[in-house]
Amino acid sequence: MDHRTPAGNIAPHIPAADWQRAQATGQPVVIVINDTPAGIPWRRALIPFAIAGAVVTGGWGLVACLCLLLDAAAHTATVIAGAAGPIGIGGITLRLFRSKR
Repeated sequence: MDHRTPAGNIAPHIPAADWQRAQATGQPVVIVINDTPAGIPWRRALIPFAIAGAVVTGGWGLVACLCLLLDAAAHTATVIAGAAGPIGIGGITLRLFRSKR
């Protein structure tokens, strides 16, 4: 390698005996380069976790909104029932709330 060749761009080494045998017999020389980096491809692993995290966060948001709406509905029903007074149907009177006296 001379000084003009940047590091990392070196051609794969072919042993002299293999090269001479290929030249003598006319056999092709096959060079296999494995350029896949070793280890876990993080992008491929993190994207499903990011999607699952977004789904879980959205689900908890929906549950929180549902609880807020049900709480508001319960308070509204309480206020309306307290203002309406006793409810009577066919002689049976049901008093939902006691008066604060």
